[in-house]
Amino acid sequence: MNIEQFYPLFLQSNNVTIDSRKIEKNDIFFAFSGENFNAAIVAEKAISDGALAVIVEQRDFENRDKNIFYVHSTLEFLQDLAIYHRDQLSIPILGLTGSNGKTTTKELIHAVLSEKYNVQYTHGNLNNHIGVPLTILLIRSQHEMAVIEMGANHQKEIELLCSISKPDYGYITNFGKAHLEGFGGFEGVIKGKSELYDYLKASHKTILVNENDEIQMDKTENYEPKITFGRTDSDYYFEAFSENHCVGLSYKSTKALSKLTGNYNFTNLCAAVSLGLHFGIDIEKIKHAIESYTPTNMRSQIVKKEGKTLVLDTYNANPSSMMASLHNFVTFEGRKTIIIGDMLELGTESEAEHQNILKLALDLGFDEIITVGGSFKKINSSTLAFENTQELIEYLKLNAIQSDHILLKASRGISLEKAVDFI
Repeated sequence: MNIEQFYPLFLQSNNVTIDSRKIEKNDIFFAFSGENFNAAIVAEKAISDGALAVIVEQRDFENRDKNIFYVHSTLEFLQDLAIYHRDQLSIPILGLTGSNGKTTTKELIHAVLSEKYNVQYTHGNLNNHIGVPLTILLIRSQHEMAVIEMGANHQKEIELLCSISKPDYGYITNFGKAHLEGFGGFEGVIKGKSELYDYLKASHKTILVNENDEIQMDKTENYEPKITFGRTDSDYYFEAFSENHCVGLSYKSTKALSKLTGNYNFTNLCAAVSLGLHFGIDIEKIKHAIESYTPTNMRSQIVKKEGKTLVLDTYNANPSSMMASLHNFVTFEGRKTIIIGDMLELGTESEAEHQNILKLALDLGFDEIITVGGSFKKINSSTLAFENTQELIEYLKLNAIQSDHILLKASRGISLEKAVDFI
């Protein structure tokens, strides 16, 4: 089975999935197998459940009469199908990556662009070598634009994702101390994330640039075409304001207040609004999109509970985002408790970076500091320290936090959000 032969069948499908539990009528099921599971075993059941076709990489399970097709590599076939489909598309596609804020920025961009266009975009965190092809294959004839989030923890990953998605526009939110272990340090982060710039330059595509970011400015110096924001002489200039712990922006005479906390989200708002203006969306519609967007993904999410304000930011954490969160949270008025969990994938710099964050937390003078995770517990002799979230929960069952405001911030692997029900 080759891509050209299979493509007409793909066009007849409703969706593409790799989860046998979520197969619906007219879907195409890619049978990915793990160490303890041979997905091809469920190929026949997938067809009986309504799948239009199944792709397997075990020849014994092929049954062309039932549209069960053997390929050498399920992953490679998925990626090649996405590349072939991408080549048939003529709509603008925006590629997005960065160390911090890329998912929130993606959601904001989608909200803004959707005020005028039918936009397909990365759902959840499907931003890797499997998720990006799946998103590309979700783009159908009714869509007028697409926003593709690209994640990476090693060099050459963004390069691969660009070769699949072939973006016409690109934006890097920032370069931070994330995935230092995989990238080989901060310089490796810059090199790895800049693979998006490399693709856009080679293809003569458009780059969105925050002109207050020195690295973005350096990497895009003398390059055209680009869209700029951040300075008074940029294409678009915005001013920040805040109300009730939420950040907003003003553009000329229009002000839009988001439901996001943290001054660090101002830049994310600027990126989304800049793209909206570039694509001809009325500023009042952009304002509506910004003010209507409600974060529900454990990223800069404000939760009101029993008279307390919880800032839930537990989907990701690295030294850069942790510092920004602490500096933002200290501006809240009233008693403040921070519950901070380990930052993962920092490699040899882990201990030093956790020490830096703990020192910053102590220097900022929060009313109560609680740490969760082995890395923090190893160095924390000054405040409450728990080995894991379950230990924290057992403590919270017996000890109520008295502060008006509580920040929860940690890497996803700490599962700190599980403690919310016990606060």
